[in-house]
Amino acid sequence: MIRAILLLFGGLVALVVAWAAGYGIFLMSLGDPLEARKTDAIVVLTGGPGRIGRGLDALRAGDARRMLVSGVDPSVKPHELAAQFKRDARLFDCCIDLGHEAVDTRSNADETAHWVRAHGYKSVRLVTTDWHMPRARMELAHALDGDVEVIGDAVRSPPGTPGKRVLLREYNKYLVRRFALWTGAG
Repeated sequence: MIRAILLLFGGLVALVVAWAAGYGIFLMSLGDPLEARKTDAIVVLTGGPGRIGRGLDALRAGDARRMLVSGVDPSVKPHELAAQFKRDARLFDCCIDLGHEAVDTRSNADETAHWVRAHGYKSVRLVTTDWHMPRARMELAHALDGDVEVIGDAVRSPPGTPGKRVLLREYNKYLVRRFALWTGAG
């Protein structure tokens, strides 16, 4: 009986240590901004400050030919974004697509994969917030079946953000999705 309790306790300790070590690795793997690097396309996931602006800057710098903004509210029109970000509306006419279907990270990946395949792109610059990058990149790589190179371009979080709760929640979401994809529960 005591041996079974010790084995159970040892297993729980090992699980907690593995989780904590993984959390440390997760914190060290948060995305970094990407400097001048050409890709076929840029994909911006809505939901955080600085994301769309970063994508627009990369597009204007010639780092890609076209950009998708995934997860845009269906009521938002291209000319409204052009005005908000003080960009020429012609840029939105020629080179920017708005995706209105996505409501979360997983559906961002599905919406993006459909768009990437429709255009035949082989490399994508993924723009999202640094703490969101590991899970977003994992989801997109999975949705693209490894056929397309996904390069992270993270927007740095303002100092003091996100809080510990957000980081812990994001890490746990990452673990759950990683486990689901690993086991085929998808």
